[in-house]
Amino acid sequence: MILAGDVGGTKVHLALFDFTDGKLKHTRDKQFPAKEYAGLEEIVKEFIVAEKVTSACFGVPGPVRDGRLRLTNLPWTLDSRELARNLKIDYVFLINDLQANGYGIAELAADQIYTLSEGDSRQVGNRALLAAGTGLGEAYLVWDGRDYVPYPSEGGHSDYAPRNEDEIDLLRFLKQKYNGRISTERVVSGQGITNCYEFLREVRGLEEPAWLAEQMTEDDPNAAITEAALNAKSEICVKALDMFVSAYGAEAGNLALKVLSVGGLYVGGGIAPRILEKLKDGTFMKAFTDKGRLSQLLVNMPVRVILESRTALMGAGAYAEARAAELSGISPRAASVKF
Repeated sequence: MILAGDVGGTKVHLALFDFTDGKLKHTRDKQFPAKEYAGLEEIVKEFIVAEKVTSACFGVPGPVRDGRLRLTNLPWTLDSRELARNLKIDYVFLINDLQANGYGIAELAADQIYTLSEGDSRQVGNRALLAAGTGLGEAYLVWDGRDYVPYPSEGGHSDYAPRNEDEIDLLRFLKQKYNGRISTERVVSGQGITNCYEFLREVRGLEEPAWLAEQMTEDDPNAAITEAALNAKSEICVKALDMFVSAYGAEAGNLALKVLSVGGLYVGGGIAPRILEKLKDGTFMKAFTDKGRLSQLLVNMPVRVILESRTALMGAGAYAEARAAELSGISPRAASVKF
């Protein structure tokens, strides 16, 4: 049995996988509120009942160094060697969460991906992946002539680059709000939706409906703004989502240029599937391809939206099996194939 985990600042999602005829087979999964636990080890022990786990991999937010990571949004330090010893699992691996998503792409079925733009599917080369959710994750998938090898980055924390007068004024507003430098994540993420909304309210003077203000105090503001925008219930929400999606497309194009992702760009994370209809209206693709002399290069790149919420778990499971097989010489995936 393979244990996979997607560790975030608010929740930890764990899953158990096995293999059937060479394909990942989901057994069960559960989400845990991270801040209610002292550490990952406590959560894993609660999740695993009687299963014999041979290897595990956890996708984590941030750079992993020598199997070790200090989480930014939780007072946890994770060490793969300590986890292996204390959990009595032979092989435990920590990888970046977007890296886990990258490994998960190969495990997805056709109906778990939506093609936003066909591009030129004959092209072979690197791919790019970005995912807006609580934060903004970015990764690149290098084509080595046989496989796509995911590599993590912290590109979401690079400087925000405004492209028009509204975004220039948004940058000024955010610099004052956060008292300093503004990263792309401040605009392209869940908090980015709220930031765009507050800019339109505070700087552009758009009206905030009383019913919406009340709803935002009771529920998640990002969800309230998004729902109102998708249902055209509020002008300020519609404009806020427009700003967010345009900035999302622009950053996707920036990443695609840096990685030269002629093999395609993947949009992951929790936000994209929820706003899929908005992504289809052209706002994202217009910003993605608006790259001056290199616009045609972007037009030719396929753009795909990941619909499967467990992609990172699937990737972590696949990675755990593959790396443990390299070290032990025993592959549960290969052993499951029927000849």
